[in-house]
Amino acid sequence: MAEGHSIEDIRKHVRVYMMVFGALAVLTVVTVGVSYLDLPFAPALTLALVIASVKAGLVALYFMHLVSEKKVIFWMLALTFAFFLALILLFIAAKNGHGGSVLVP
Repeated sequence: MAEGHSIEDIRKHVRVYMMVFGALAVLTVVTVGVSYLDLPFAPALTLALVIASVKAGLVALYFMHLVSEKKVIFWMLALTFAFFLALILLFIAAKNGHGGSVLVP
């Protein structure tokens, strides 16, 4: 066995992975359930993206081991998300014909 890994540490990690798997399974069922609701397009898309973002966050944090990374990784991830959000807002502004300003009613 590798140094520093006791049976209890391994059991703890397996328990966490199983809980994340359970959460992903429940969120998948929620996604399917939401698809049967008769929602307008915008709220349905928003809800689907929120659920997908939570699932992606769980996968990134636990299965990609980002939960134990240094703060620099989180700042880079936050910066990437900020740029992504800015691009989405620019796309919405261009689609709505506001000439680049999202805040115009």
